Amino acid sequence: MTELMTERAGGWPRLAVSDWADTRDTLHMWTQIVGKIRMAHTPLINHWWQVTLYVTPRGLTTAAIPYRTGAFDIEFDFVDHRLRVRADDGGRREVALEPKSVARFYAEVMGALDELGLHTRIQARPNEVEPAIPFAEDHRHASYDPHAAWLFWRQLLQADRVIGRFRSRFVGKVSPVHFFWGSFDLACTRFSGRQAPPHPGGAPNCPPWVMAEGYSHELSSCGFWPGGGEEGAFYAYAYPEPDGFADYPVGPSAAFYNREYGQFLLPYEAVADAADPDGALTEFLDTTYAAAAHLGGWDRAALEADPHRWDAQRR
Repeated sequence: MTELMTERAGGWPRLAVSDWADTRDTLHMWTQIVGKIRMAHTPLINHWWQVTLYVTPRGLTTAAIPYRTGAFDIEFDFVDHRLRVRADDGGRREVALEPKSVARFYAEVMGALDELGLHTRIQARPNEVEPAIPFAEDHRHASYDPHAAWLFWRQLLQADRVIGRFRSRFVGKVSPVHFFWGSFDLACTRFSGRQAPPHPGGAPNCPPWVMAEGYSHELSSCGFWPGGGEEGAFYAYAYPEPDGFADYPVGPSAAFYNREYGQFLLPYEAVADAADPDGALTEFLDTTYAAAAHLGGWDRAALEADPHRWDAQRR
């Protein structure tokens, strides 16, 4: 493996996908296990928002998961490289984040839950990947480079920060900035308020009804994915895609429409190399949303607002 790229001044880490592909794929399976634990105990929220993970100052968390009359949470700590399970009665367990198979990680995590009395059953195979190796049988994915995991989390911190600011300018229905473990990407989705035609499905090892729930209403989605570019890519798409969407002028100049994926992409490296990375990413988020909203006839006046509208009164 080539030497990992490191964080540069300005806070935008550099991590070539080829340098950590094995760790990425193993971590993808680990997040699926943890995400399915959250899903097993949390009631459905529209578009599967109840299953996601969230960026924290140390990694990724489930946030509080209800359990009987209490709660627990699980956090990937990419600073100390531990998976922390904490229950409301004070009980806690840790699993080391280190090179190990998915099968071993799965056994250790489920064992930790049992020791804490947090008995859980999940559908113990991954979704949205091919092949879908049952977790208990997966000895193929067994890599963990702690520095690469740390750099990826630092990428997520930057993406979460800028996308969160973009989210704040929308007063219509909008998702949190959250991490979907199925597709292994950070995402934020704005909605027009109108229903969408049934989604045709097509994601590997993911039933069509899952996609139907996720895409039940007209949307414009954006996020960051550790693929699609040398160092990952920011993406944006619309569902349903309005006429002319692929040809709508978006910025910055490195952004382009990928017909294979059906979405706009902006290579992470183009943002990190920019004189103003925050500005470059914000331009991408703004112009790709404009493509969906303008061409789709969204009521933008009703859906958008200045997040600083109360600043004078708060002084």
